[in-house]
Amino acid sequence: MKKNIALVARTAFLFLFCTMAFAIQAAPKPTLERIEPAFWWVGFKNHDLQLLVHGNQISTTKPVLNYPGVSLESVIAVENPNYLFLNLKIAGTTLPGKFEIQFMLNGKAIQSYSYELKARESGSSDRIGFNSSDVLYLIMPDRFANGDPSNDNIPAMADKLNRTDQYGRHGGDIKGMIDHLDYVADQGYSALWLNPVLENDMPQASYHGYATTDFYRVDRRYGSNEDYKKLGIEAKKKGIKMIMDMIFNHCGTGHWWMNDLPCKDWLNSDANTITNHRKSVRQDPYGAQCDKDEFHDGWFVPSMPDLNQRNPMMARYLIQNSIWWIEYVGLAGIRMDTYPYPDPEMMADWTREVMNEYPHFNIVGEEWNTNQVQVAYWQRGKVNPDGYRSYLRSLMDFPLQDGIVRAFSEKEGWSEGINRLYDVLALDFIYPNPKDLVVFADNHDTERFFTAIHEDFSKYKMAMAYLMTIRGIPQIFYGSDILMTGRKNDGDGNLRKDFPGGWAGDKVNAFTGEGLTPQQKESQQYLKKLITWRKNKEVIHNGGMLHYLPKDGVYAFFRFNEKENILVVFNNTSVEKSFKNVHYREGLKGATKGFDVISGKNIDDLSALKLPAFSAMIVELK
Repeated sequence: MKKNIALVARTAFLFLFCTMAFAIQAAPKPTLERIEPAFWWVGFKNHDLQLLVHGNQISTTKPVLNYPGVSLESVIAVENPNYLFLNLKIAGTTLPGKFEIQFMLNGKAIQSYSYELKARESGSSDRIGFNSSDVLYLIMPDRFANGDPSNDNIPAMADKLNRTDQYGRHGGDIKGMIDHLDYVADQGYSALWLNPVLENDMPQASYHGYATTDFYRVDRRYGSNEDYKKLGIEAKKKGIKMIMDMIFNHCGTGHWWMNDLPCKDWLNSDANTITNHRKSVRQDPYGAQCDKDEFHDGWFVPSMPDLNQRNPMMARYLIQNSIWWIEYVGLAGIRMDTYPYPDPEMMADWTREVMNEYPHFNIVGEEWNTNQVQVAYWQRGKVNPDGYRSYLRSLMDFPLQDGIVRAFSEKEGWSEGINRLYDVLALDFIYPNPKDLVVFADNHDTERFFTAIHEDFSKYKMAMAYLMTIRGIPQIFYGSDILMTGRKNDGDGNLRKDFPGGWAGDKVNAFTGEGLTPQQKESQQYLKKLITWRKNKEVIHNGGMLHYLPKDGVYAFFRFNEKENILVVFNNTSVEKSFKNVHYREGLKGATKGFDVISGKNIDDLSALKLPAFSAMIVELK
């Protein structure tokens, strides 16, 4: 009996031992799926680098590395065992090169990653960002030109080519933009702002790019990361600066991490909580905290999860991502989408850190608001009652954009018509630096300007003359140079039509002029003349300004410095007007003659100057 008991015991022990051994053998080894950023550079002022590491059960490993000047300061394991965050210190003397990051388990390296530290381009930190000497050309990549039809459809990506659908993919890509850089340069534009080019692997309406699904990868339907870098290189050769559209507030529900979040607070709230979109709650001294929380933490739309920038790993991820793209592509600027929506303190940290690495760089924030007080709140140098300190250099001037549309679409009145332009600029004292604002008549979110002004070509020309002579950084939306139309009420896709000539078989080609109407051709040449003239006019870029109250539909201002004095005058009425030079003697400063930039004619006597109906004049005074 005792022998039987002992035999049973030994059998049970052997079975348990074998079962445990088999389980240990059968347990999947930790895997390494990605490290972001995939590589970095030496020579930054900030010596800290945080790597996001993702892979099945990767937190059960111990990362080690050995490279002169690089130390692994700490390893952060979060609640999800599939993530690690590695905090590296890169000394200022560290040389470029590669080293292995090994992931150890039970004393053995089971995974390894070859990490590279690259050398920065000479003068990288001293790059000049876009500024008031530039004119920006805004392109929606999917709708500009299809240079490589082979990438129109990617089998693994759901949203397929459908040019008949205004919300579908139309096939525009990076090669298409590279192929037509000569057009951009020839028209005089010196900076290129692209709507987002990063991966948007969403099931539908992914063409606009504002639902990122991979922060380190260009959407394959546009091309590759290398193609994007090539675009930056080719643009630079032609004197064109690159501006990247970024989104820190949200990603897309198709982002790779959505099915395996690092931690519970990686996102804010859930798809059931949508932001109230009431931007005024941020500055409201009486506002309820719940309203502020709903604005900042609610999802933009159900398909765009709200990122929690208060999570320190998320904040570091986003900051590093922007610096990575600046270095990789050679950017001269960033346009930040939905600027007020993310955590304000993190946004201040971000702008400060970027500007510390690149002192002459520029970032423009989108505060889609027609109230100057709320826009100015976010500009660098603004002293705010609540103590908030921003480091954002530039903002989109939506108050002026609204004024431009109204000025040239409504009848003259006490405060209507051309008076709008005066009243908007009269509040420039609110801004710490109004010349850093981006000024525009339309963009990818607004009614097409030519439609908004009832397709009145005379008023279109007046508005373009205004944009090219007013303070700030002008931006032209692709297609507005050829009078493209589109009503906001007909859908955003209707505002973002294909640029004619960008697709094989197009009967109209705006790049060559074939098939354009005489009016469209005139529009192109008119804009080209203004932009080319403006390019070397320091008096327009940084000069002073004096303007006069509009009288009887006539509005005049002067741009001046020690070397030049420019008169800009508008007649926004249906009858010819006389230029009453006595009234403008303060601005004329004794000048009696001038040169009309638009007509190319000399003006021998300003007192005899006549202003045609619905016209603008730009006069270099003598």
